[in-house]
Amino acid sequence: MPGGERRAVIEEAAGKLFSERGYSGTTLDQIAAASRVTKPVLYRHFNSKRDLYLACLEATWAGVRAMWEEAIAAEQDPSLWIATMGRSFIESEAERPVISNLWVQAIAEGSEDAVIGAYMKEHMREVHAYTTAVIRRAQETGGIEAERDPDAEAWIFIALGLLTMADRVLDGVMRESWPAIRASRLRWLTGRDPEPLV
Repeated sequence: MPGGERRAVIEEAAGKLFSERGYSGTTLDQIAAASRVTKPVLYRHFNSKRDLYLACLEATWAGVRAMWEEAIAAEQDPSLWIATMGRSFIESEAERPVISNLWVQAIAEGSEDAVIGAYMKEHMREVHAYTTAVIRRAQETGGIEAERDPDAEAWIFIALGLLTMADRVLDGVMRESWPAIRASRLRWLTGRDPEPLV
């Protein structure tokens, strides 16, 4: 198997294990076994478990960006781009919540590991910058109210994403409130009532 493909297989297997067991609860032996490689092969691609963990976080973010770009391209109404991004993320995590598990765990790990903490700080800034750019594009088309602050709205979008992750961990404590929250956010951003779901 070519090196790039082998690296991708290792990242995918490691991402699933990290998601299920956390950074501290996952060993390189487990990752090697799940990847069907030896530990020396792991070390050919990654200098340490932390490097592999950060690579998994980067790979999941690349996947989310691609998913969001596809979702935005498929949505003709710019007023729904942000809602579409949120919905695509939630739907992608319905079966196996790898991304949200990794992000929540990495935020927690960042309080113990300065390197992971520094990575997550930059990572959140990158997610924020991407979201801010989408909001500005939607404003340019009239899809989102011009008075809305794209910078603030992007942080609110991220905060709601983190809240959905916590909601899942807490067994849907907010489940009944989500439709009202989504409708309220859409009304605030666009100045119009959302279409009823059919």
